[in-house]
Amino acid sequence: MQWFVAPTEADKWFDDWLKRRQDWYQNYGIPKTSLNLREHKPDELAHYAKRAVDIEFKFPFAGLDGFKELEGVHNRGDWDLSRHEKFSGQELKYTDEATGKKFTPWVIETSGGVDRAVLAFLLNAYEVVAGGRTTTTEANKEEEVVLKLHKDLAPIKAAILPLSKKLELTKVALKIRNELAENLMVQYDATGSIGRRYRRQDEIGTPYCITVDFDTLNDNAVTVRDRDSMKQDRVGISELSDYLFEKYK
Repeated sequence: MQWFVAPTEADKWFDDWLKRRQDWYQNYGIPKTSLNLREHKPDELAHYAKRAVDIEFKFPFAGLDGFKELEGVHNRGDWDLSRHEKFSGQELKYTDEATGKKFTPWVIETSGGVDRAVLAFLLNAYEVVAGGRTTTTEANKEEEVVLKLHKDLAPIKAAILPLSKKLELTKVALKIRNELAENLMVQYDATGSIGRRYRRQDEIGTPYCITVDFDTLNDNAVTVRDRDSMKQDRVGISELSDYLFEKYK
């Protein structure tokens, strides 16, 4: 991303974008302690660069220093437009409407990659719980994998789990799945024990599991389980969409 600025405002916008880019990672779940800023030394800078700072992440393979680059924020001066101007023969100066002065805009650049960002988010979210998180004897014998992705990054937003494959439950569960699928990416899973199904969803980072049980047939409500806290709320089916949309605001 290249942000064109007046030379006199370059430092202000550099600091602004450096903060914005740090905030972006933190807003999606990466703690400040897992990020580092590394200022480039004068002998590292490109010949046209006025300043460069790397935003680094604490990758597990980073070695002794503990951090590797996620992306860079750069002050490129007027190099980009002055080069275009020189070799195209076209004037690319900007006229300030307030003062009438002309100048060649400087560029503040942010340079990040999707692959590095995704890897950082996955590593930050990945957790192995020895002995399991649930209270059943079976689960406590096994370790559990939980992918605590920020809810906005989780590919599956909710899973619908009928407690039984009996028609009276699956009919209700499929109706819920079809209604939610109009606005959210959801998954339907009716195979195996409910505990196993919870764990499968935990492993892929699904924030909310919706269980349709035999009480549903009487109270028209379902149990919604939070992936991280494991707290369970009883929510009326007619209120379910609003409940989830409130979570995803």
